[in-house]
Amino acid sequence: MAKMRARLIGLVILMTASLTTGSVPSAAAPAPDSLWFDEQAASAFTVEGGRFKDGLGREVVLRGYNVSGETKLEENGGLPFASVADAEKSATALRALGGGNAVRFLLSWAHAEPVRGQVDRAYLTAATAQLRAFLKTGIRVYPDFHQDLYSRHLFNKGSWYTGDGAPKWAVEAGGYPRESCGICLFWGQNITQNEAVKRATYDFWHNKGGVQDAFLATAQTTMAYFAEHLSAAEFAAVAGFDPYNEPHAGSYDSGQSSRAWERELLWPFYEKFRARMDAAGWQSKPAFVEPNLFWNSNLAFQKQEGGLLDAGTIGPRYVFNTHFYDHKAISGIFMWGKAADGQYAGDFGAVRDRAAGAGTAAVVSEFGHPLTGSVSDKAPTVGKAMYQALDSRLPGAAWWSRLQDSGPVLSGTQWQWDIYNGRHHELMNGNPDKVLTAADAWNDEDLSAVRLDDSGTALLRQDARLLDRLYPSATAGRVMAFTYEDRSRDGSKTLTWNPVPKSLPRVAELVGSGQYGLLLWRSDGTAAPTELHLPASFDTPRTTVVSDLGAVAGPPAYTRSTPIAVAPEPGGTGSRRLLLTAQNADGVHYALVTNGATAPSAAMLKGAQDELAAWAAGRAWS
Repeated sequence: MAKMRARLIGLVILMTASLTTGSVPSAAAPAPDSLWFDEQAASAFTVEGGRFKDGLGREVVLRGYNVSGETKLEENGGLPFASVADAEKSATALRALGGGNAVRFLLSWAHAEPVRGQVDRAYLTAATAQLRAFLKTGIRVYPDFHQDLYSRHLFNKGSWYTGDGAPKWAVEAGGYPRESCGICLFWGQNITQNEAVKRATYDFWHNKGGVQDAFLATAQTTMAYFAEHLSAAEFAAVAGFDPYNEPHAGSYDSGQSSRAWERELLWPFYEKFRARMDAAGWQSKPAFVEPNLFWNSNLAFQKQEGGLLDAGTIGPRYVFNTHFYDHKAISGIFMWGKAADGQYAGDFGAVRDRAAGAGTAAVVSEFGHPLTGSVSDKAPTVGKAMYQALDSRLPGAAWWSRLQDSGPVLSGTQWQWDIYNGRHHELMNGNPDKVLTAADAWNDEDLSAVRLDDSGTALLRQDARLLDRLYPSATAGRVMAFTYEDRSRDGSKTLTWNPVPKSLPRVAELVGSGQYGLLLWRSDGTAAPTELHLPASFDTPRTTVVSDLGAVAGPPAYTRSTPIAVAPEPGGTGSRRLLLTAQNADGVHYALVTNGATAPSAAMLKGAQDELAAWAAGRAWS
C-alpha cells in the first residue's frame, strides 16, 4: 500500500465586496487563509459513538447515489462505465447537479472471478480506475459486490427476467432446475417463487461446494487490490465495504425462522467477511452489513422478523446498512394516493432505533421510486417523503415544536445514478433478439436520477430541488436536529410540508417562498468548521444565514476568523459548502440557511436572529 502522506488544501473564493450585505455585526473580512486543515485527515471515515466521523472528529453525513445499475448488465463487462472518461463525467455531474458526497459503487463477482479461483486482474484494474474518478472529485466511496436473483446465468434466453451476481461456474456446479417464476408481476417475486433462485441462494449460505468460500477469497483479493493500487489519500476516502446486497435465505431449513437464519447463517458470513477485510488491509474501515431484505418491508404479508437482532453491539467495525422502498406505492394496489408529510417517519425511525440498539451508525444504501410507468405519478411525493425521513424522524408539521425528537440525520444513497439511462444496448440474457435500450435495461426498471442528452451532457430526470439538497455533511460536534424544506414540485404544485410557524414572523418573512434549512448542533470544541452542502439553487448573493454565530446575507469567502463563510467543495466541480465556525465555543448552536430573500435589511436579519435565539433557548436539550 502506498505510504501515508498528508496534504493541505487551499480554499480561496474570489468575491466582490458587493456580495456581502447586512452582516450583524459588520466587520471587514481579513485575507483568506490558504492552508486551513489536513485534507486527508478530513477524508478519513470511522464509526464512533453511533455516528460517522471524519479524521477531524466531525460527525459526517453521507448523501449520494448508487453507481450504477449498469454493473448488472453485460454491455460494459460488469463495470459501471464504458470508460474512465464516462466515470469522470458521471462523478462531476453527481457532485455538481446531484449534490452528492458519497456513492455506493457496484462491482460484479461474475466478472471479478469468471474462472473459479482465478481473479481477473484486468477487471480490477478497470474498476479501480473508475472508482478513482469519484474519489478525485471529493466523493467518498463504499464498494458493493452486487447481486439480484443470485445470477444472470440462472436465466434462459427467453426468460421474462434476469439476474446478476454469481459467475457461470457457480451456477453450473449447482445443477439447478430450469428457472420459472410462475405468475410474477414484479421481478423481485423471483426471490421467493423461483425454485432455481431459491436453491442457488440456499446453497450459497450453506457453502455448498465451497461457493461461499470462493466468494470470500475473491472479495479479499479485490479489497487488497484497491488498498495497494489507490494512493493513501484516495484509500482514506473509501468509507468501507458492503459485503452482500439484499440478503435472503432462499429457503429456510426445517423449523428455521428468518431471525434464526440471520443469527445462524447471515451473521457468521459477515464475521468471515470482516476477517477478510482485516487481512486485506481494511482494518480501520467498517463493513456495511445488511439484514434480511424483508425485515422492514411496509407490506405486512411480506415483512419478516430480522434486523440483525441477535448480533449484539456490532459497532464500530460494522455499519447497520439497509434499504427502503415503498412496496405499497410500487405495487399500485396497496397505496392509491400519494405520499404526504411524515409518510416514512416511522419506517426510517425504525432504522435509527435498530442502529442505536446495535451500537453503531446507519445508512439507507438504497431507496427510490420508479420514474416512469403506472405508479410514477407518486415519485415526487415519495422522493420528498424519503428525504424528509432521512433528515429527521419527525413530520414537518411537528418539527418546530418537537425538534428534541428529531434524531440523528441519516446517511443514504439513492437508487440510482446511471448516465446511460435510455441509451443502453443490452442483450437480455445474451439473447440477440431481445436488445434492451430503454430506461435502466433491467427487468423493466426506470429509477435513474440522471441521463445524457444528445450532446452527451448530463441532465437530472428529477426535480433538482429534491435531489440537490442542503444537508450537514460534517458537523463539528453532534447534530441535535435538522430539517430542510426543499419546495420541490409535484407537477406544477409546490410541496411545502414544513412551513415556518406564525410565532416566528420575521423568520417567516425572511424565508418567504424560498427554500430553507435549519441545523442545531452541540459543539465539542472541534477546531474545524461545521460544513453544510450548498445546493446550486443557493447562489451566494441570495444565501442568507441567521445564527448565534452572526447573521449574514451573501456570506463571504472563508477565512479562519470568519464564523460564517462559503468555500468550494473538494474536487473542482464547482459545488460549494457553507462553513460555520463556532471558535471552540461549547453549547448548542443554530443556523438557519435560506435563499428566500434578496438583500434583506439589517433590521430583518436582526429580528429573525432575535426570534430564533429566543426559540432555541426555549428548547430543553438532554
